[in-house]
Amino acid sequence: MLIAIGSDHAGFEAKQGLIPFLIELGHQVEDLGTCSTESVDYPDFGHAVGRAVADSKAERGIVICGTGLGISMAANKIRGIRAAVCPTTDHAELSRKHNNANVLAMGARLTPLAEMKKITRVWLDTAFEGGRHINRVAKIEV
Repeated sequence: MLIAIGSDHAGFEAKQGLIPFLIELGHQVEDLGTCSTESVDYPDFGHAVGRAVADSKAERGIVICGTGLGISMAANKIRGIRAAVCPTTDHAELSRKHNNANVLAMGARLTPLAEMKKITRVWLDTAFEGGRHINRVAKIEV
């Protein structure tokens, strides 16, 4: 699977730690920045990952900022994106099963890298259940 990944300065080190993990899992990774811990604006990177997924340049996306909140809000401004902040593996599993989340958002200041890896693995391995959730997910797009 091709995964677009992006972060702001607060999520840079976590992003750098996740990239080799994703490759180890057999995925291709498109790093859309940022490239250092120098202060940047998280919407730029949330939008970039959202656009990559919405335009089918990537199958899924991962965004990271300090809390996961701001960058997920930015990604969700892109039509077709369902970014979910997932602080636990349960959130990750249900965001895929019930909401068909196509962008995973995490907070580097709140979630250790080891836990991010567990969350990411569950999120990538979980399929959308469909069924009764199809109409609900369709209603997200207005």
